Amino acid sequence: MAFLTHLLLTAPTWLMLVLVFALPALESSVFLGFVFPGETAVVVGGFLAANHRFSIGLALVASASGAIVGDSVGYWVGRRFGEPLLERVPTKLLSQRQRSRAVAFVQRRGAPGVVVGRFTTVLRVLVPGIAGMAVMPYRRRFLPANVLGGVLWASLYSWLGYVAGDHYASVLRSASITSTLVLVGVGVLAVGAWLWHHVVTPRRDRAADERVSGGTE
Repeated sequence: MAFLTHLLLTAPTWLMLVLVFALPALESSVFLGFVFPGETAVVVGGFLAANHRFSIGLALVASASGAIVGDSVGYWVGRRFGEPLLERVPTKLLSQRQRSRAVAFVQRRGAPGVVVGRFTTVLRVLVPGIAGMAVMPYRRRFLPANVLGGVLWASLYSWLGYVAGDHYASVLRSASITSTLVLVGVGVLAVGAWLWHHVVTPRRDRAADERVSGGTE
């Protein structure tokens, strides 16, 4: 990661923009995000814009376009190759538990999950492919959610890098913490949904049945 960050900071302007587009694009299409989170390139792009290497608008367009294109590629790769492709990801990068959680997340949340998943590394890498595997309608559901999530994500991290300036490294550390918190939040919601469906609802139904039975006696 240090090498790629250094490359972003020292490359010619045209190459910087190419990397700000390409690294988010490669993140979910070829699983690059497991080793190099895309927000690093986006934050550095914002920092470079603050140092007048190019405009913040150009940084936003490059990073958002990369995110949207990469997720679209990931969707079609998942739709075409599906489970066998996930099985090839080394377990040291993706555990079975993480994979199962990501699949369950997409199945429960659908298109809103594509937006939320954009803000945590593991889900950002996996959600597009899993949405393709689940044959989520591309134009009607996946693409609008993909565009919304990509624009929001790129805007957030580009502006954070722009405002932070020379302190962009602290933003990268915060991004990692934020990603973890979002993932934990998703896990808490998943547990809450399971408890509601399997514990609270059955008890409520039984109580209602008992009241009805008692009223008819």
